[in-house]
Amino acid sequence: MTKFLVTGSTGQVGGPAAAALRAGGADVVGLTRSGGPEAVAADLVTGEGLTKALTGIDTVVHLAAGNDKRDLPMLRNLTAAAKAAGVGHLVMISIVGCDLVPLAFYRQKVELEGIALASGVPLTIQRATQFHTLIDQVFSVQKFSPAIFAPAWRFQPIAPEEVGARMAELAMGAPQVRAEDIGGPHVESVRELHAEWKEATGSRRPAVIFRMPGKMSAGFTAGVHLAPASSFGKQTFAEYLAKKYR
Repeated sequence: MTKFLVTGSTGQVGGPAAAALRAGGADVVGLTRSGGPEAVAADLVTGEGLTKALTGIDTVVHLAAGNDKRDLPMLRNLTAAAKAAGVGHLVMISIVGCDLVPLAFYRQKVELEGIALASGVPLTIQRATQFHTLIDQVFSVQKFSPAIFAPAWRFQPIAPEEVGARMAELAMGAPQVRAEDIGGPHVESVRELHAEWKEATGSRRPAVIFRMPGKMSAGFTAGVHLAPASSFGKQTFAEYLAKKYR
């Protein structure tokens, strides 16, 4: 029986991924720094404990992320240990259009994909659009400001839980190198998304939508971060908001 290890198994994507695998009858163990119920302890940043954690593991679903420079040594350590342990499949998440937008965070995602591709571990990279939680946060951090400022871009937000379920589905299959990009059910302007957020939260803050210059903004304006042909996600941003703020 295939044994799975999910890094970041307590996170917004890792938790649902581990749950979906277990619901399908899979043998799953999580990986966190402190361990715990159904989880082993290892430090991805230093690599301590990884050899033991990966013993007997067939497939790794990598969903741990600090969203900073630590992500690079984390993946280097994980892929090196996975290669040594004979792991047969590594599944990891990335961002739609990360190779087409000159943003530092996106460049790092491309570097992470390169580390995985060069590791020699059979893998599947799943790029997804922005999460509902990110769009919500963009507005929420400004809730005490006189107005909500946001760039004049479109987004295709997707539920993290649905991305987690997709990662579990990919983990159950054969390595694909790159899976088809996925996104939420609708592409919406930031003005439309703000109107939905405003109604759900009861906020009275008006939106100030502005245009940004530069190559980074040009990429977002062109929609390279979208996956309109996919529409994988089912939960809309409005449904996410209604559930959170009801």
